[in-house]
Amino acid sequence: MAVKRIQLVGTQEIRVQLGGVSRQRVHQITSRPDFPAPVADLVQGRVWLAADVDAWIARRRRPLA
Repeated sequence: MAVKRIQLVGTQEIRVQLGGVSRQRVHQITSRPDFPAPVADLVQGRVWLAADVDAWIARRRRPLA
């Protein structure tokens, strides 16, 4: 039986994905109603499915002209 691995990201990984924005900005973004819901709220903070965050970022990225 193969084990399915899930990829999770926290606020630090989201900061990096968004180009190094501030912690405050990540908090603002992850609090938006259209941002994916976290899959867990741990002592270290909230975590999200990486695929959900990637899709959210991709929908908002401005195309390079």
